[in-house]
Amino acid sequence: MRSLHQGRLRARVAVFACIAAVAIGIDQITKACALVALGDGRTIRVIPNLLSLTLVRNPGASLGMGSSVTGLISLLACAACVLLVALAIRTTSMLWTVAFALAFSGAAGNLIDRVAYAQGFMNGKVVDFLDYGWSVGNVADIFLMCAGLGIVLLMLFSQPFEDEAAAPAGHGPGSADGGSVDGAVGAGACDDHPTDADAARGTRRT
Repeated sequence: MRSLHQGRLRARVAVFACIAAVAIGIDQITKACALVALGDGRTIRVIPNLLSLTLVRNPGASLGMGSSVTGLISLLACAACVLLVALAIRTTSMLWTVAFALAFSGAAGNLIDRVAYAQGFMNGKVVDFLDYGWSVGNVADIFLMCAGLGIVLLMLFSQPFEDEAAAPAGHGPGSADGGSVDGAVGAGACDDHPTDADAARGTRRT
């Protein structure tokens, strides 16, 4: 049972690592392309009145909030990444693992910008280029949005965070300890109730 649990853990770790590597890679590549293609200030309209490509350097969080506390936002992002890794290791559900991997990718993708373009203590500006008209974001933000939506759906559909089958063995009714206890009780019952042969021998002695 323990080897099976470790095998499943390795599989979840591999899935988490693959999703994170691919997602962070896509985020950083698209940001690099945006810096090259949109660095002169141009705007490329993709879908009229819905989506444009415009380069924006965002010192804050989503929707430009917290632009004056970039260092604090970076520290919170670090803590979030550590927490997401811990949750991914703790869960036994592959669906939860995927959700945590997407959330980690989004947080780590923007954290990389804050470190790579920092002029002080992790105060770099995040590269945003997806202009929706009401907000400007990037691919990392999309991963964060997908992760948030996925977590809500998992909670609504009561997806277990931990599988009951992964509980420690030896405490169930069919475990070895349970069997030995039953055997001891059965043996005690036999000692308390003499057999017919024992009764016959006692009669002859009297």
